[in-house]
Amino acid sequence: MAIVDRVIKELNGRIANCVRFKSFTFGKELQSHVAEFKANMPFCSPEAFEESMQMAVLEIADFLERKHDAWLLGTGMHPLLRLEEAKVWTHRDRKVYEALSRIFNFYQHGWLNIQAFQLNLSYGNEEEAIELHNALANLLPYIPAVSASSPVYESKISEYADSRLHFYQINQKEISSITGNIVPEYVNSFKEYRQITINKYTEELQRLNAPEYLLNKEWLNSRGAVFRFDRKAIEIRIMDEQECIKADVALSCFIRAVLRGILSQREPYLPHCVLIEDLNSIIKDGLEAKVQHPRGPAARDVCRYYFRTALENASDEEKTYLPIVKKRIEEGSLSSLIRRDVLKKAQKTDLLEAILSIYSKLAKNLMENEVYS
Repeated sequence: MAIVDRVIKELNGRIANCVRFKSFTFGKELQSHVAEFKANMPFCSPEAFEESMQMAVLEIADFLERKHDAWLLGTGMHPLLRLEEAKVWTHRDRKVYEALSRIFNFYQHGWLNIQAFQLNLSYGNEEEAIELHNALANLLPYIPAVSASSPVYESKISEYADSRLHFYQINQKEISSITGNIVPEYVNSFKEYRQITINKYTEELQRLNAPEYLLNKEWLNSRGAVFRFDRKAIEIRIMDEQECIKADVALSCFIRAVLRGILSQREPYLPHCVLIEDLNSIIKDGLEAKVQHPRGPAARDVCRYYFRTALENASDEEKTYLPIVKKRIEEGSLSSLIRRDVLKKAQKTDLLEAILSIYSKLAKNLMENEVYS
């Protein structure tokens, strides 16, 4: 239901970009059927993350059910949405979307049917930021093997384990430097980062006579992890998931613990070209993908290695969430479980009914904060 503007107006008294509650903010996205849940402050612990954001989900979900007979649904893509049904935000800040729509074709899944779990990792100084960025670039291609949750779109089964990332790769092909190869390039300084990313796509935007408010903007960088200098953080954008808050917390704990291990081990990083090839394989085949990582040959083997690294470097509280990731590695990502169960159910009914049944269960999982199995 393309009603985010109506919901914000009902909650806020007027249409705005977002509504701020005590511990979270509920806001708009490009698509009028997609909303953002964002914490007002960084979390002090994984448990605080889970408790705060689950309360946010329940508060908005209750309002939606009472006022609109609507549910919240997670995962990386809406399974039924047809592009002609999607609507773009038409209120405040719409000029940004209008300018982008003159450059890119919005009517594709990489724009109108896409949502992601975004994790922000804070840093102190430039040296720490660069180390974190490069370690994350080395890890990034293998995260979707565990975090993928988009095997269905337009009421059909996709050939990709991570359909969201497949469409994300091509949604800005008119200026390919904005997305790059999703895996961020290794850099040695903020200056170099700006030169090979921000300055490059700014020059291309200028050649297309883009308005000033789109130039030199860090948020326009669409790689799987980007610097957000305004809040001294690196924003990870490569994950689908959003199955439930508990699962997103588990992914957060996994990534943070693995990065500690990578930074302490100081082993040589893989060539950027290898990371790109491995990511492309994982987008297609998930945990079963053949990869060039020395801990391969399959993505599942690499994820097992990173899980051991996480276990060795996790805090006691983080360790309580890691079994969720372990189960994903051994039994399959949410994407593979959805695919398995939809196909199994479709043997007894038609495909649409099977999709509705499985995604109804996923909507319930989100409400009850339970991991799908």
